[in-house]
Amino acid sequence: MRHGWTIAVLLVVACAAVGAQVMEKDAPIRLHPRNPHYFLFQGKAVALITSGEHYGAVFNADFDDHRYLDTLAAGGMNYTRLFGGSYVEAPGKSFGIVRNDLAPARGRFVAPWARSESGEYAGGGNKFDLEKWNPEYYSRLHDFLAEAAKRGIVVEITLFSSQYGEMQWDLSPFNRANNVNQTDAIDWKKLNTLDNGNILSHQERYARKLVREANAYPNVMFEIANEPWSDRPVLAGVVNPYLFSGRDQYPNSIDLPDDLTMAWQARVAEWITSEEASLPNQHLIAQDCCNFRYPMRQLIPGVSVVNFHYAYPEAVSLNYGLGKALSYDETGFLGRSDETYARQAWNFMLAGGSVFDGLDYSFTVGHEDGTDAAPNGPGGGSAELRRRLRILSEFLQGLPLLDLVPDPTTVKQAGGVSAHMLSSSKGEYAMYVDGNGPTEITLTLPAGEYALAWVDVSSGEVKNAIRFRHSGGDKTVRTPEFRNGMAMWVKRGGSF
Repeated sequence: MRHGWTIAVLLVVACAAVGAQVMEKDAPIRLHPRNPHYFLFQGKAVALITSGEHYGAVFNADFDDHRYLDTLAAGGMNYTRLFGGSYVEAPGKSFGIVRNDLAPARGRFVAPWARSESGEYAGGGNKFDLEKWNPEYYSRLHDFLAEAAKRGIVVEITLFSSQYGEMQWDLSPFNRANNVNQTDAIDWKKLNTLDNGNILSHQERYARKLVREANAYPNVMFEIANEPWSDRPVLAGVVNPYLFSGRDQYPNSIDLPDDLTMAWQARVAEWITSEEASLPNQHLIAQDCCNFRYPMRQLIPGVSVVNFHYAYPEAVSLNYGLGKALSYDETGFLGRSDETYARQAWNFMLAGGSVFDGLDYSFTVGHEDGTDAAPNGPGGGSAELRRRLRILSEFLQGLPLLDLVPDPTTVKQAGGVSAHMLSSSKGEYAMYVDGNGPTEITLTLPAGEYALAWVDVSSGEVKNAIRFRHSGGDKTVRTPEFRNGMAMWVKRGGSF
């Protein structure tokens, strides 16, 4: 009898454990409780890496989102960014992008709001009725989120964006000329402030609607606003103070949103958290902070993901102590070279970053498989870049992510290259060296038996793997020959 009772208890415990694992796999993505600089998603610790389309996959009627998601998944990408529909760009004009997913062709903008029966929208078709929702849009949204979830792809839904200028404001559904709701005629620079008249109530309804519609999906996080500093910038610093001209202007300026914009962002974050308070799931909230780098003084309440655009690795080191996920949320304005963006990704992620997201202009309407090779504006993107990012992703996933922290002391000297290293207290080290070699690198290591291997970041090939015994202190190693970076993996007391 006692033996039968013991078996029954063990069965109950085993079933509970299995049930907990199932629930964990279905839970929304969140910061990992053991190391909040990585994510817990589908029961695993993950970093997020992608090179994805320009954010219009749902509201651009001509974009084949299934083909796009298939391409991401086949390339090992696990992340994509999606604009909700409150912001849209001008075809062939905005930011010099010739074929722009975020700029649907005339009459092909599938907005969150229904069309009215009158007037003419600047982008084609009738004006919008901001009091009515568009079933076609929400059908596309649900389909996209569900299909992304099947493929293990996390979706950052960006609710709002700066307008940048009259060109985009002229296409905004919130612009009085584009709707039948008599929204207040405001200066576009006031759109994302609390001083935007009756537009605020429409923004709230829209934000809450998207939050409700996306609540069931475990692969979602919400970004409050894209580049909120752009419409109302406050100069916080410069990248290079020694420039003779253009010192305080982009791309050298570090701009933050002004107080009015920050107050509005805090309100949007409240909409997200209060809307989800009574819903089954609560999702991560991301705050887009600035370009390049900045030590954040304070985050908006509820924020767990700290986004930077066109980021330097210092964005990680300056903010690691926040105990949040640190995201390179956008790059893609440095020409077409795959090398450029691959190097950015390795530097940021090996500095301790959580997310890398590149704009990939090879994804366009008709080329949702990422094969558009013609020049298309300020950036690049290609199957080759995605292949190289996959090498980075697999390198990271092969590491004990939960034990890793940035390590500024183990690399004592790296001749002619820059180095970023992660390490664990258990004696595992991962390093990226940016530059050209061969060169010599001096490491300060505890005594022990070590295995060391170099990884070619362009091919994934392991080179010059060795084992050595070390008595402690400095250890100088010579790299293989390389160009534009190489990775190293060192493990104490074992083999790879």
